[in-house]
Amino acid sequence: MRAHKSVLIKDISSFKEKLLLWSQQFEDVIWLDSNNHQELNTEYDAVLAVDAITSIQTDYQDAFKKLEAYQNKTNDWVFGYLSYDLKNDIEQLESNNFDGLEFPELYFFQPKKIFLIKGNRLNVFYLNLVANEFKKDLSAINSRKLNDVAYKNDVKIHLRIHKDAYFNKVNELLNSIHRGDIYEANFCQEFYAENTQINPVETYKKLNGISRPPFATFLKVYDTFLLSASPERYIKKKGDYVISQPIKGTSKRSENAREDIQLKKQLLADEKERSENIMIVDLVRNDLSKTALKGSVQVEELCKVYTFDQVHQMISTVSSRLREGISPVDVLRTTFPMGSMTGAPKISAMKIIEELEETKRGLYSGAVGYFTPQGDFDFNVIIRSILYNATKQYVSYSVGGAITAKSDPLEEYEECLVKAKAMREVLEN
Repeated sequence: MRAHKSVLIKDISSFKEKLLLWSQQFEDVIWLDSNNHQELNTEYDAVLAVDAITSIQTDYQDAFKKLEAYQNKTNDWVFGYLSYDLKNDIEQLESNNFDGLEFPELYFFQPKKIFLIKGNRLNVFYLNLVANEFKKDLSAINSRKLNDVAYKNDVKIHLRIHKDAYFNKVNELLNSIHRGDIYEANFCQEFYAENTQINPVETYKKLNGISRPPFATFLKVYDTFLLSASPERYIKKKGDYVISQPIKGTSKRSENAREDIQLKKQLLADEKERSENIMIVDLVRNDLSKTALKGSVQVEELCKVYTFDQVHQMISTVSSRLREGISPVDVLRTTFPMGSMTGAPKISAMKIIEELEETKRGLYSGAVGYFTPQGDFDFNVIIRSILYNATKQYVSYSVGGAITAKSDPLEEYEECLVKAKAMREVLEN
């Protein structure tokens, strides 16, 4: 059982910063921040979960079955992540590429302390065994001193795939598309640094400050960290209503207002970007239909352009109503990995990109989120993210793009650099 408290916070921006700093004393931390993007159906402005009382960690084998058993047993809030390589639990697939990060493939925990922020209202849910700690915690959070000195990293980034090799691999993908093996594939490349130390909180704050996305995440599990400026929702469930919001189509921003409007219009009218998006919408519709009431799958928004601090993005919203008897984990199992990070047809695309990519994706293009005690959930897509293993002193970020029959290798490469800009800026100054 959980004790509930509700308080009003005067300076919510400062409180959020102090709350994240305060959370670092714990070994299990998940911080989710919508950065006030109300237009994307966010349930809370920010969420913090800390201090595991129970947890589950596993590789891909029977991962969804184990997660379902854990979620049913706890019957409580649980927070965690699904790595991309859980695909191997769902289909006859493998992940044999190099893994410099070595994160567990699935990790969820039941937190002792949960903080939910909406507007200026803070709601906390503490397990009864720690309920008497709330006043002390609130005092400690409010008394935190914020660091005004700008933190600087000095990280030397290396490319896992160099430009010429990237072109060759994209051309191989185009050959697969022209042969009819697939019609779209999301091809990713890693940028990395070895023997490197960073300050995870300060690096996250800097990354979030540049992008201010709707699905930002700071995750800490012992010595492993995710610092994410994700703009994309994978999937959300509320009652029997499910939505997925794939992103396909990206354009840079301009500081010139007139030029920026023109860039947005160009993205909206771009035939290649629209076709990428529509292909994935069809895939998501098919995935959602596996658990949906007949006839309930709807495309609520098709190829709508949303503007973020660094880029314009083309987002579609697909929804469904669940059939009776469908468990929350069933919805994840039948839709994972998200189509925007694989391609279509999904299984063929995953096989081909596994052969061409040089790095095991791990948490990159997986998902972070939570289940409520009622079985609702909300998960993002792990893109625009820095991953860090402090013990191994290994820092990594990956970027990808959708390759279709109309793709030009140079344009795809340049789009990757646009997507990588914020991470590189934060790490290399």
